[in-house]
Amino acid sequence: MHYVYILKSSKSGLFYYGYTDNLKKRVKEHNDRQSKFTKGHVPWILVWYCGFNNKQKAKDFELYIKSGSGKAFVYKRLVNVALGKEGVKK
Repeated sequence: MHYVYILKSSKSGLFYYGYTDNLKKRVKEHNDRQSKFTKGHVPWILVWYCGFNNKQKAKDFELYIKSGSGKAFVYKRLVNVALGKEGVKK
């Protein structure tokens, strides 16, 4: 399986979007400060993930959620729902 995931920093409230084929290991790497971008925002919590059978589809979805319209979709449909904030305006 190939996973697209969203992390939220408990420290800064920042969201991080990523792709991996080993979700458990990758989240641990983020929290162990092994990622250059995320090491200053530890601890991270996994707020959403989706599994894909096709590697290219997972990579394409990751690129989409990092785009402007993708971020709007993420906040409206994924993050607010995952965090139990349906109907909350950002």
